[in-house]
Amino acid sequence: MPEPGSEEFKIDFKAPGDEESWDPAIGRPLSWRFNQSGSVWRPPTDVYETDDSIVVVLEVAGMRGADIQVTFDENVLYIRGLRQKKGTARAFQQMEISYGEFMAGVRVATSINSSEIEATYSDGFLKVVLPKVKQYTIKISE
Repeated sequence: MPEPGSEEFKIDFKAPGDEESWDPAIGRPLSWRFNQSGSVWRPPTDVYETDDSIVVVLEVAGMRGADIQVTFDENVLYIRGLRQKKGTARAFQQMEISYGEFMAGVRVATSINSSEIEATYSDGFLKVVLPKVKQYTIKISE
């Protein structure tokens, strides 16, 4: 399995000014692109923000949580795993379900409390909650 950062797994983040992804209201990109090689696929992914966290949800049905690896490094959440084919080979009339190795990466534009990141897998969805670092005001004494 290629390691994040290797030539086989490159994340090409869209830059400011790219109207496809840049949201001027929040001052950061809304999406990302992947340069994938081989048969690596990217599961459908939702990313949303709450007052307290960034939440990433991936649709990866037919797996166990133990089959998925989640890491957070330098403000990028990396998710990878392997979905095995079950059963015997068939002559498909239609095939839309992806099997094999998958990878996804999400750049986070805010400070994250990495020691409190939580991931849960339920009903075919992996949910990763990245809690934001709480901002506070320092009082200046006179």
